[in-house]
Amino acid sequence: MKKKFIIVLGGGESGVGAALLAKKNGFKIFLSDSGIILNKYKKILIENKIPFEEKGHTDNMIIQNAIKVIKSPGISRNNPLIKKINFLGIPIQSELEFGKNYLENSYIIGITGSNGKTTTCSIIYQILKKKGINVGIAGNIGRSFSKEIIKKKMFIYEMSSFQLDDCFNFRSNIAVLLNITRDHLNRYDYNIENYIDSKFRIATFQKKEDIFIYNYDDPIIREGLKKYYIESQCIPFSIKEELHIGAYIKDKKIFIRNQKNKEIYLLNVKNIPLTGDHNLYNIMASSIISEILNVKKESVISILSKLKSIEHRMEKIRNINGIQFINDSKATNVNAVFYALKSTNAPIIWIAGGEDKGNNYIELIPLVKQKVKAIICLGKNNKKITNFFKNIIDIILETNNMKKAVYMAYILSSHGYNVLFSPACSSFDLFKDYKERGNKFKQEVIKLSL
Repeated sequence: MKKKFIIVLGGGESGVGAALLAKKNGFKIFLSDSGIILNKYKKILIENKIPFEEKGHTDNMIIQNAIKVIKSPGISRNNPLIKKINFLGIPIQSELEFGKNYLENSYIIGITGSNGKTTTCSIIYQILKKKGINVGIAGNIGRSFSKEIIKKKMFIYEMSSFQLDDCFNFRSNIAVLLNITRDHLNRYDYNIENYIDSKFRIATFQKKEDIFIYNYDDPIIREGLKKYYIESQCIPFSIKEELHIGAYIKDKKIFIRNQKNKEIYLLNVKNIPLTGDHNLYNIMASSIISEILNVKKESVISILSKLKSIEHRMEKIRNINGIQFINDSKATNVNAVFYALKSTNAPIIWIAGGEDKGNNYIELIPLVKQKVKAIICLGKNNKKITNFFKNIIDIILETNNMKKAVYMAYILSSHGYNVLFSPACSSFDLFKDYKERGNKFKQEVIKLSL
């Protein structure tokens, strides 16, 4: 049988977006998902007459008919079907690179990092929209690039390591690397060097006329700059040192020094509603992009001075009898929890746990000793957390039920405490994703207050 289909593997936002774009450009499409496709995506596929299957892949049909495979970033390269496709020499392309084939004369801002990607994308999106730029936002933030590319002059793309793994020539005009910490190591053979390689792909694909913005304070990134060949102009940001170029903090004020050695004062840190060092990094990266794109300082300040936490990231839910409940479900790695603990001044009841990704909790020890009064482990397998902290924290409780976790945290708290739901793990043992997990936490907190 003559091969005639583009096969899309994965029926989520990314896969359905790729299928729609392929259909629009005249290709025959077949979409296959190993799990259950959500009804909202099924409806789109049916309305657009795109054939699909769910609850498993029909390997022979896929292999015999595929001229190309577009793979969801969530599917591992070690998946048996992917290995078979590679062995047979069938081209595999990411949704991102497939989409860019149909994007003409657009400017790409790619943003990656272990933490802070969504916040930084959201900040720069607001700034550019205010300037009146026809800008789109897509990627790991929850929107398909392939669905969003029509009639956009500029794109902000949140890039996960999984998406970067599937890219082989995707080039960002501006690339941002916010930080690199131990994350997703279960996907990278528990070797952080493999994860670092993945993150640096955002810079190594660039050309000399492009710009690479990076966190100067991150030792892994600084070492990477010595290891990887990067053609683009490198611009750092730091909250610890005054830099000869880039963004930095001096006297609790944010400055940007440009290539002409001109120091530009942006605003006082105290005028930024988002607290914590992690947010300062996100803001400085966004400020450099704004300077490069000639956005007026007044426009940037007007956005930065009104910033709010994104949903599921240090999101204050309710104060119940003097106890503040904070939803930080997006904290799926240790470094995110580090900044959550650091930015919380009150005594903490910490709800943590989920599906471990190769975590090492050692960097949390000083903050846990100083601030955490009890740990509630929410997950199917809590041994790693309980074993690590059992000699540090006297009270460690376990549950696999969100309602019980919230209630136990409330009982253990006193007036002036914070209940911090900052898992340090992925959500897939009990929930579909971090959003469902965070929403469940919020629901239970609201019920508790009724």
